[in-house]
Amino acid sequence: MDRSRAISTFVVWDYVVFGGMLLISAVIGLYYAFSGGKQQTSKDFLMGGRRMSAVPVALSLTASFMSAVTVLGTPTEVYRFGAIFSLFGITYLLVVVISAEVFLPVFYKLGITSTYEYLELRFNKYIRLCGTIVYIIQTVLYTGIVIYAPALALNQVTGFDLWGAVVATGVVCTFYCTLGGLKAVVWTDVFQVGIMVAGFVSVIIQASVIQGGISTIVNHAKDGGRLNFWNFNPNPLQRHTFWTIVVGGTFTWTSLYGVNQSQVQRYISCKSRFQAKLSLYINLVGLWVILVCAVLCGLSLYSRYRDCDPWTNKQVSALDQLMPYLVLDILQDYPGLPGLFVACAYSGTLSTVSSSINALAAVTVEDLIKPNFRSLSERSLSWISQGMSVLFGVLCIGMAALASLMGALLQAALSIIGMVGGPLLGLFSLGILVPFTNSIGAFTGLLAGFVASFWVGIGAQLYPPLPERTMPLSLETYGCNNTHGTNWTTTTEMPFSTSAFQTHRADRTPLMDNWYSLSYLYFSTLGTLVTLFVGMLISLSTGGRKQNVDRRFLLTKEDILSNFDIFTKKEQVLSYNSHPVEDGGTDNPAFNHMELNFTNHSGKISGTQL
Repeated sequence: MDRSRAISTFVVWDYVVFGGMLLISAVIGLYYAFSGGKQQTSKDFLMGGRRMSAVPVALSLTASFMSAVTVLGTPTEVYRFGAIFSLFGITYLLVVVISAEVFLPVFYKLGITSTYEYLELRFNKYIRLCGTIVYIIQTVLYTGIVIYAPALALNQVTGFDLWGAVVATGVVCTFYCTLGGLKAVVWTDVFQVGIMVAGFVSVIIQASVIQGGISTIVNHAKDGGRLNFWNFNPNPLQRHTFWTIVVGGTFTWTSLYGVNQSQVQRYISCKSRFQAKLSLYINLVGLWVILVCAVLCGLSLYSRYRDCDPWTNKQVSALDQLMPYLVLDILQDYPGLPGLFVACAYSGTLSTVSSSINALAAVTVEDLIKPNFRSLSERSLSWISQGMSVLFGVLCIGMAALASLMGALLQAALSIIGMVGGPLLGLFSLGILVPFTNSIGAFTGLLAGFVASFWVGIGAQLYPPLPERTMPLSLETYGCNNTHGTNWTTTTEMPFSTSAFQTHRADRTPLMDNWYSLSYLYFSTLGTLVTLFVGMLISLSTGGRKQNVDRRFLLTKEDILSNFDIFTKKEQVLSYNSHPVEDGGTDNPAFNHMELNFTNHSGKISGTQL
């Protein structure tokens, strides 16, 4: 490898490819704004009229799950810590099965738009409000960081204009979300997942050509100790082992797939429950494809730089800049291909941001506006939904600007967002799986879960775990030609890591070396289990067994057996009038003023008795 070869920057064709990706995304939004009867009702705008089919929804789920943080961060993770990350393939399987068989049946049969509607149906409006507000804060924070972090990494390596990229991303997302609603979001995601795979594949093919084939790349990885798949150490303090990834990862990602509005809103927009489940299982294949591509890119990174690490050699200042650096190194002779990779990274950003904007509009309209302004017509609610999309789009761009001032707090913010998911997963699990949970138990459990996960999470930020816990693999520089002309000096934190590269000389206490050194994948697990345990304990001690709960709000034997309905040609199609409609109100009993009295214990879903 020619070490003295200069790393180029972006050329005109790269900008053309990137601009083309943004333009096509915007055109899809325009198409759905002016076709198919436009967006007449809030249901059309927020849920695609509940007429979506499995394949586009599956690809949309994959795209919005894989942000630019994944595109830039996962290959770097493999480069630094080895291919043990590929065990997430098992995690994704467990997450999809749990989401499809536990959470989807309950959400789908209730015909809800916001997952937080369920919390009022099952508990009360205060718990619903609590869930909604936490979700809005979490998502705006996360979305701002998702826009800013990759823009900064790409800017520092490629010279790609930082604020031009941030504003263009935010404006295009807001444009097609506002005009086209969920249908536009889903179909742009389908396009963007194609761009993401194309970007990864172009890097893998060119790296294979340069390095002498995939077998050479794998052999280099084996020699460098990167093929470390099977670490069965049960120690929960080790950053990545088989158990932390499979157990901790399952809790972490189920909080995203099972109960997070951004994902749930997509699969319950399908035209039947069979299609909804099918979308989750097809999406699993998409997740595996992206994971394999990202891991191969990480191994290509190692093969290329095994004897001259650009990070140690100060050619890049942060690990999340390694992928753009590799792209400009190996693809600079092919104008437009570096642009394709940047389009790949930004497709991850666009899909995540658009799903967030659409979900934020949904929870605001359903949880905050509808219950308080019952006389609004469907047309008015559709306009308000579009207005909310604009508002949240602007908020997310503003949050990206704020993220630029946060510096080292970026990673802390990302970790805090991860801590929120666990207790919320525990709350929904209490409602769906534990019949005797009451509202007192649910609220107390949620608070206890937040306290536990924030305590360990913030502690881990202040006192990062030692290198023997994170187990970074060795990086070499003996093959470097240290005459490189460019020295990147600005620093960024690697997204979604546990501060493995910070060192603190403070005297470490047992609390720091044990409790605060817990693997970051167990933060969500801890939050979920504490919420479940405290919630059940308090419910039992406050008369939870005496309450009558409508069976529709629980996972029942019928929900599980209904998987076999497909063989008897009985497919559950959503009924829009599953609840009596009160004059001037809405078709959801959560919004009615009248006291609900659920007295039917037959197990048959026969409507709400008022």
